[in-house]
Amino acid sequence: MSDLIPPQIEPTGAAKVEMLNFSKRFGALQALDDVSLTVEAGSFHALLGENGAGKSTLVKSLIGFYRPDTGSVMVDGRERAIGSPKDAAALGLGMIFQHFTVVPGMTVAENLALAQRDLGAFIDWKHERNKLADFMATAPFPLALDARVAELAAGEKQKLEILKALYAKRRFLVLDEPTSVLTPQEADEVLGRVKAMCRDGLLTVLIITHKFREVFGFCDEVTVLRRGRRTGAARVAATSRDELAGWMMGVATDAAALPAATSGQSTATAPVAAGGPARLALRGLVVDGHEGRRAIDGLSLEVMPGEIVGVAGVSGNGQRELLAALTGAMPVAGGEVAIDGQPYRPTRAQMERFGVRSLPEEPLHNGCVGRLSVAENLALRNFDRAPLARGAWLSRPAMRTQALAQIEAYRVKTPGPEAPIETLSGGNVQRAVLARELAPDPTPPRLLIVANPCFGLDFQATAEIHARLRAARDGGAGVLLISEDLDELLALSSRLLVLSHGHIAMACPAAQADIGAIGRAMAGDRHEPQAEAA
Repeated sequence: MSDLIPPQIEPTGAAKVEMLNFSKRFGALQALDDVSLTVEAGSFHALLGENGAGKSTLVKSLIGFYRPDTGSVMVDGRERAIGSPKDAAALGLGMIFQHFTVVPGMTVAENLALAQRDLGAFIDWKHERNKLADFMATAPFPLALDARVAELAAGEKQKLEILKALYAKRRFLVLDEPTSVLTPQEADEVLGRVKAMCRDGLLTVLIITHKFREVFGFCDEVTVLRRGRRTGAARVAATSRDELAGWMMGVATDAAALPAATSGQSTATAPVAAGGPARLALRGLVVDGHEGRRAIDGLSLEVMPGEIVGVAGVSGNGQRELLAALTGAMPVAGGEVAIDGQPYRPTRAQMERFGVRSLPEEPLHNGCVGRLSVAENLALRNFDRAPLARGAWLSRPAMRTQALAQIEAYRVKTPGPEAPIETLSGGNVQRAVLARELAPDPTPPRLLIVANPCFGLDFQATAEIHARLRAARDGGAGVLLISEDLDELLALSSRLLVLSHGHIAMACPAAQADIGAIGRAMAGDRHEPQAEAA
């Protein structure tokens, strides 16, 4: 009787996915409220929204990580039950996460083999190698099968993540901020190849991104969420940056109100102070990294008063060590550091004397004590000075008064100054740290060292932080801005430096920056002499 039942044919080609009336509540938080979204087969669809808008909850509900309170999923016109990621995989639905999930100690071939959903207890490597060779012959990103993943560049690891999904026969992919660690050329290559697969009817993509450049460069359609609701959707060709920003923020938005990193217009036009010493001068700086390697090797640069100097580079090229050395978290192994022409050592006393302030990457972990209150974290810079210090005692009323003023001035959303700072959203932690670091106590900052200030933050928080950095610059501070977001650097910086393997591989005025040249320099192709950095 079983011979009369035809074998089930596994579907191939791009999948059409419909998410209908999704709602999801976490305690008192309504994360999704009756959200519907259709991604047509073969389309490249963008999902936008501020942090907390519901993007991650929506896609994780689709993939089976969460179970929505209400809602249904249609795949190729048929309703499907998805109770786990395994159910989603069986339908050809997958997700590429923002952080790599490849196994560094294994080869490309081993990572690909492990990605299969029907992997048995044993692998017939002769048969598997033949399958892998056939797959690589038509893959959008051919990689050497025997290459060790730990030795791959970031761009190659991202390609491997996508290859894993394709080898596991995914027909619909969610890409979560897939270009955050890539050079511009790598980002264009990855998205361009994936776009070609969509155009050929082999794949459907839903991309979560904060970058309008990616939306308008690669996507067919776009949907915007705000506070768990769908506030807008359109064909990309029929909308604009202003309209999308308005949907994201819940207001009518014009180009004048947009932050430069989003509108594409640079506002780095403040005059640089003429004459006098550099606010920050590095001469032959050497910083030893982990495992004995040299992270910064003979670095020289200058930051003038009233200037934002941007430092670009793919993660892992010395940016973190540079920040750590200038703020005292790592020792300086060689070279000279001067502020306003005077030798500088990054001790707390000298940072106060020279007006050096910093906004580190991931400030909750690197610039705060999570279990302390908002008020206590805001007092970390001046707890030992009046009016907070009363002899050997700390004045709690004075600390609360200071916190309330800074919370109001920087619009920090918190239940109150006594709330643990770890309970705040990322954007509000960033606002609180900015309030502390930019406070004119005893004097306004003269040098501001900033690293990835808007990583993972929403549109509105990004706009506010950019405005604060410009205000510090306009007040005469020198700003050293280290960022992996090239759009942010081009929007804020007057000069741009590209860091590669601890050296400056390129230096140019931001207004004259060539994206192609920047990408080549980020990838390690050095064309310009170090002397031009200053």
